[in-house]
Amino acid sequence: MLYFRMILTMLVSLYTSRVILNTLGVEDFGIYNVVGGFVTMFGFLNSAMASATQRFLAIEIGKGDHEQLRNVFSMSINIHFLIAFIIFILTETVGLWFVNTQLTIPAGRMGAAQWVYQFSILTMIVYMVSVPYNAMIIAHERMNVFAWVSIAEVGLKLFIVFMLQWFGFDKLKFYAVLTFCVSLIIRFIYRFYCNKQFKESKYKFNWEPQLFKRIFNHAGWMLFGTTSNVLSSQGLNILLNIYFGVVVNTARGIAFQLQNAVSAFVDNFMMAVRPQIIKTYAYENFEEMYKLVFRSSKFSFFLLFIIALPVLLLTETILAWWLKNVPEYATIFTRLTIINLFFTTLYPPIATVSQATGNIKYFQLTISIGFTLVFVFTLLFFQIGFPCYTAFLIGIIMSFIGLFARLLVLKFQLNFPIKEYYRKVLSKIINVIIFSIPIPLFCRLIINNPINQFFAVCFTSVITTISIIWLMGLEKNERQFFKLKINEIINR
Repeated sequence: MLYFRMILTMLVSLYTSRVILNTLGVEDFGIYNVVGGFVTMFGFLNSAMASATQRFLAIEIGKGDHEQLRNVFSMSINIHFLIAFIIFILTETVGLWFVNTQLTIPAGRMGAAQWVYQFSILTMIVYMVSVPYNAMIIAHERMNVFAWVSIAEVGLKLFIVFMLQWFGFDKLKFYAVLTFCVSLIIRFIYRFYCNKQFKESKYKFNWEPQLFKRIFNHAGWMLFGTTSNVLSSQGLNILLNIYFGVVVNTARGIAFQLQNAVSAFVDNFMMAVRPQIIKTYAYENFEEMYKLVFRSSKFSFFLLFIIALPVLLLTETILAWWLKNVPEYATIFTRLTIINLFFTTLYPPIATVSQATGNIKYFQLTISIGFTLVFVFTLLFFQIGFPCYTAFLIGIIMSFIGLFARLLVLKFQLNFPIKEYYRKVLSKIINVIIFSIPIPLFCRLIINNPINQFFAVCFTSVITTISIIWLMGLEKNERQFFKLKINEIINR
């Protein structure tokens, strides 16, 4: 269900991005990207709490304590409303000053930028108060429901695209308003479903200081990682705006749209695996937990690589067909973000182990240092006069270092088997990369016709990568497992 949702979401998102870029124009698309992205920076508190909420709900489900599960849910509702209020105050004071005085907004479009800013705040607040309901569905592993609601959300966003072309209002302002309306509808759908299906999701006001302290302590350390992550993503977006203008923000927005489409394959997989890792820790079944971590890390990368390799080799062609008018730097930004994704896709399984233990202090400090250094080095290099794509190169280097830093922290905390991780995960990944690239790269170099080149590279890339994964990436028992599943599907 998650992959059906993902394929539909990816196709619609790629289509809507193209239409929105052409409808709004490069300038207004860049304004929406930088202003809306700036608002999301204030969601650092919510990001930390979202991870904490999912962790505590999954732990209580694993223990089977329904009364405590309801207490955790109700307390998380209280906390998210409190955070929404705090962020509203911050965005309407410090944030409003920054948008008005520091961002580079083209003359005559500040009014439209203010509409985007205000409705982006409202949209973010709606998503904040929806987090406990989303977390409840994921913790119960009702992935089919999550998938259907996400499909409904994508359908509404597709409808928005057509409405932009039907009406003659200022399209940037209208787009901001309609996006807020979609978030409101989805929020009520999640709440209605949870209230009908899960008794523990019916809110009752209670305030347990000890529970609040436990959740907030966990979220407090998560805050270090999420804040620095926001700094290295949306902070870099602001630096690009200040040093290079909104056109470069448009190129970055396009690159991240394509990255999100590719990474959706991994995100769906990890969404299904993450609750299982936490529950195996709650059961104290550590052998099974490590097995899940190794397999989910490896399979996540393989899923990504199957899709990402042809995108890397055919970036110019894909962007030209998708957008027609490709913004400057979009090609190199896209390639560098996908290369960076090869490292970051290995993070979630490792991070889930740390979150399951509840002892996340050193892990989050490691994350925050890495992300902060990305921002600091980028600012320094931009100040010296380096080109805009330097930010992405710095990100790749720090992501590579960050992977091994995370493993060392887990080794220190849990005696995490790094040697086994290298043997069962990293060595398999390296072999797949080395032996999968030559054939599709050869097709890319010798075929000049764009259409023939596209189909030849895609075909050889997928076939070669899957074959190498089967021969060199999987263990014997994993191949037997897939054979069994394939036979079940054929017989069905």
